[in-house]
Amino acid sequence: MVESKNSMGDVILRLKKVAGQVEGLVRMIEKGEECSKIITQFQAAKAALDNTFSLVLHRDLKECMSNDDSENVEKILKLILKQ
Repeated sequence: MVESKNSMGDVILRLKKVAGQVEGLVRMIEKGEECSKIITQFQAAKAALDNTFSLVLHRDLKECMSNDDSENVEKILKLILKQ
Protein backbone atom coordinates (compact mmCIF):
# COMPACT_ATOMS: atom_id res chain seq x y z
CA MET A 1 0.00 0.00 0.00
CA VAL A 2 1.32 3.45 -0.95
CA GLU A 3 1.15 5.96 1.89
CA SER A 4 -0.64 9.22 1.21
CA LYS A 5 0.66 12.61 2.34
CA ASN A 6 -1.79 12.41 5.24
CA SER A 7 -0.45 9.07 6.44
CA MET A 8 1.00 8.41 9.85
CA GLY A 9 4.36 7.68 8.21
CA ASP A 10 4.45 11.23 6.87
CA VAL A 11 3.48 12.64 10.26
CA ILE A 12 6.22 10.65 11.99
CA LEU A 13 8.80 11.76 9.43
CA ARG A 14 7.77 15.39 9.92
CA LEU A 15 7.98 15.06 13.71
CA LYS A 16 11.45 13.51 13.45
CA LYS A 17 12.55 16.49 11.35
CA VAL A 18 11.15 18.86 13.98
CA ALA A 19 13.03 16.91 16.66
CA GLY A 20 16.21 17.39 14.63
CA GLN A 21 15.52 21.11 14.39
CA VAL A 22 15.04 21.30 18.17
CA GLU A 23 18.28 19.40 18.76
CA GLY A 24 19.99 21.87 16.42
CA LEU A 25 18.53 24.72 18.46
CA VAL A 26 19.96 23.27 21.66
CA ARG A 27 23.40 23.03 20.04
CA MET A 28 23.14 26.60 18.71
CA ILE A 29 22.24 27.95 22.14
CA GLU A 30 25.00 25.93 23.83
CA LYS A 31 27.53 27.31 21.34
CA GLY A 32 26.28 30.86 21.82
CA GLU A 33 25.25 31.32 18.19
CA GLU A 34 24.03 34.67 16.94
CA CYS A 35 20.59 35.59 18.28
CA SER A 36 19.07 36.17 14.83
CA LYS A 37 20.12 32.68 13.69
CA ILE A 38 18.55 31.13 16.80
CA ILE A 39 15.30 33.02 16.30
CA THR A 40 15.18 31.98 12.63
CA GLN A 41 15.65 28.34 13.65
CA PHE A 42 12.94 28.66 16.32
CA GLN A 43 10.55 30.04 13.73
CA ALA A 44 11.35 27.22 11.30
CA ALA A 45 10.78 24.54 13.96
CA LYS A 46 7.54 26.19 15.10
CA ALA A 47 6.25 26.43 11.53
CA ALA A 48 7.10 22.78 10.86
CA LEU A 49 5.31 21.70 14.05
CA ASP A 50 2.29 23.88 13.26
CA ASN A 51 2.08 22.44 9.74
CA THR A 52 2.27 18.89 11.08
CA PHE A 53 -0.43 19.67 13.65
CA SER A 54 -2.66 21.02 10.88
CA LEU A 55 -2.10 17.88 8.83
CA VAL A 56 -3.07 15.62 11.74
CA LEU A 57 -6.03 17.79 12.65
CA HIS A 58 -7.30 17.84 9.07
CA ARG A 59 -6.97 14.07 8.74
CA ASP A 60 -8.68 13.37 12.06
CA LEU A 61 -11.54 15.77 11.45
CA LYS A 62 -12.03 14.44 7.94
CA GLU A 63 -12.14 10.87 9.28
CA CYS A 64 -14.60 11.76 12.04
CA MET A 65 -16.84 13.64 9.65
CA SER A 66 -16.82 10.83 7.07
CA ASN A 67 -17.87 8.43 9.85
CA ASP A 68 -20.50 10.91 11.03
CA ASP A 69 -18.81 10.89 14.45
CA SER A 70 -20.05 14.18 15.86
CA GLU A 71 -18.96 13.26 19.39
CA ASN A 72 -15.29 13.00 18.39
CA VAL A 73 -15.56 16.12 16.23
CA GLU A 74 -16.76 18.00 19.32
CA LYS A 75 -13.88 16.60 21.41
CA ILE A 76 -11.35 17.72 18.78
CA LEU A 77 -12.89 21.16 18.55
CA LYS A 78 -12.76 21.57 22.34
CA LEU A 79 -9.07 20.64 22.32
CA ILE A 80 -8.37 23.19 19.60
CA LEU A 81 -10.20 25.95 21.43
CA LYS A 82 -8.11 25.37 24.60
CA GLN A 83 -5.07 26.75 22.78
